Amino acid sequence: MQLDDATTILARADFFEVCDAEQRRMLAFASERKKWKPGSILYTAGDVPEGAQILISGTVATHQGADESDPFVVSTPGSVLGVVSLVIANPRPITVKAVDQVETLFVPRSAFMKLCNQAPDLAARAADRIRRELTGYLGAIEKAGPKIGSSTGRAG
Repeated sequence: MQLDDATTILARADFFEVCDAEQRRMLAFASERKKWKPGSILYTAGDVPEGAQILISGTVATHQGADESDPFVVSTPGSVLGVVSLVIANPRPITVKAVDQVETLFVPRSAFMKLCNQAPDLAARAADRIRRELTGYLGAIEKAGPKIGSSTGRAG
């Protein structure tokens, strides 16, 4: 893969707007393009990924544990799968599986953290971005809580 291709992919991924052009270029150098066949597991719930995947093409489904009955489907190019894995080495709560032919760009945590250590302003922007996203997710869950509780017959 050419360095310019990886740099372009990073530039199109919303999360990586926290990086300037040179930082994206440095990450591109450390990144790896991967191809996944339909049914391939990108990572399993409980795994500790060594970085994040940027969706280049294809569709992935995410689900918790072995229950694949109601997956969350992602097919938008530039979507970052496992963004928190760029900064924290924790087990992931979900499984991510290729629905069809999938291509991703793997960005290693080690490369991202090296940049953050060299550029504290990048670390601050990344932390702020992740905090905003997590706050948004929690807000959405709070709003949906009463609806979920009432639809299952449980109190919210």
